[in-house]
Amino acid sequence: MNSIMAPVAIQEPGNYHAKGPIPESRVAPVAGHGPMQANFSPYMDNGGTIAAIAGENFVVLAADTRLSLGYAILSRDNSKMSALTPKCYIASSGMNADITTLHKVLKMRAVQYQQKHGKDMSCHAAANLLSRTLYYKRFFPYYTFNLLVGVDNEGKGAVYKYDAIGNIEQVPYASAGSGSSLIQPFMDNQVGFKTHQIIENESRTVEETVEFMKDMFSSAGERDIYTGDAIEIAVITPEGAHIEKFALKDD
Repeated sequence: MNSIMAPVAIQEPGNYHAKGPIPESRVAPVAGHGPMQANFSPYMDNGGTIAAIAGENFVVLAADTRLSLGYAILSRDNSKMSALTPKCYIASSGMNADITTLHKVLKMRAVQYQQKHGKDMSCHAAANLLSRTLYYKRFFPYYTFNLLVGVDNEGKGAVYKYDAIGNIEQVPYASAGSGSSLIQPFMDNQVGFKTHQIIENESRTVEETVEFMKDMFSSAGERDIYTGDAIEIAVITPEGAHIEKFALKDD
């Protein structure tokens, strides 16, 4: 922090009643008496964890509901996901204000697309819309880390992950947020089988994937203070989507 020094007189012993101007050489600076200048820091991290797994004809998206700031819990029931279309969802972690704004912008664009073309935006189109929206804000980016999921035109599950300025990658599974470092190795081992020499069964059913999500978030909630309270789980299939809630520890 920069501060402006204010001058203070240094008087010599036995000369307390001297009159006249104080010589410039006898003026010493004192910190804390001038105007203070603060650094501009508009961002904050409100914690939380999101994860997604794509299946053959479905995709499962999960996000916890805790909203934190430092050691304070601001809300225990804050949703981090939004529906852009009946078959396309987005979940975000990072700064809650930017998450709310980004989701509002994307939902507005999805409605405009539907009204203009008479049909819902495809998952692939929504993924590119999010990428371009983030890149447009690259000089003052949304402080969000996003996963966009849905069912593509062939009925297969799709997961897209991003960085803060719109770099996009389609992956079979992904995670982001404060608990990502705990969840991602688990997914690499049990979903990607990256540490297995023999793979017996590569695919899971919808029910098995949902239970797997619950196990992962329960484990992360034991170790990450910013993940907890509950998780929202969205299961998206060619027929549509449904959401269920699962309670986590609330301490």
